[in-house]
Amino acid sequence: MSEETSTATKTIRPKPGERKVQILQTLATMLQEPDGDRVTTAALAARLQVSEAALYRHFASKAQMFEGLIEFIERSVFMLINQITSHEEDAFKQLRAILVMLLGFAEKNPGMTRVLIGDALVTEDDRLQARINQIVDRVETSIKQCFRTAIAQGKLPEQTDPGARANLFVSYVIGRWLRFAKTGFSQRPTDGIDQQIVLLIT
Repeated sequence: MSEETSTATKTIRPKPGERKVQILQTLATMLQEPDGDRVTTAALAARLQVSEAALYRHFASKAQMFEGLIEFIERSVFMLINQITSHEEDAFKQLRAILVMLLGFAEKNPGMTRVLIGDALVTEDDRLQARINQIVDRVETSIKQCFRTAIAQGKLPEQTDPGARANLFVSYVIGRWLRFAKTGFSQRPTDGIDQQIVLLIT
C-alpha cells in the first residue's frame, strides 16, 4: 500500500471537544426517534461507531450527557429571553416574542423537547428533572416580570395578577411541548399561535 493510500484510509480523529459535541448531537437526534425515550449508551455508542468505553472518556455517565443537553437548553433559552427583553420595550411584544421562541425552540429541536417534558429523564437521575424544573421556574419568573411591565405600561388592569398570568402562559407552553412529543412530532407547537397568543396576553 502506498503512503498516499495509507494516509487516505486513516481515521480522522475529532479535535478536542468535538467528540463531546458529536455525542450530544447524536443523543439529541436519537431522542426524536420513536423509541427515543429509552436511549442506551450501547445504542448511542453503536450509532457513533465507537465503544461504550469511548463515550465514558468524555462523560462520566449517561446522566452527565443529559446534563450537557440541559445546559445547552438553559443557555440558549435564557440568552434569547435576555435579548428579547433588552431590545423590546413593549411588554406585549416581549411576551409574544418569548412565546414564539419557546415553541419554536422545541419545534427545531424535537429531541430536546423530550428532555423538556421529562420523557427522556424518567429512568435517569432525579437531579436531571430537578434541573428542568428549575429552568421552567426561571422562565415563569421572566414571564411574570413581563406581565408586571405590561401592568406598569397600562396595557393590563392594575388588579391583574402577574403570577397567575405567568403560570397560565407557561402551562400553555408545556402543554404544546407535550402534545408535540406525544404526536410523534406531527402536531407542531407553533400551529395556531397567532390566534392563541391573544388569549394568553390580553
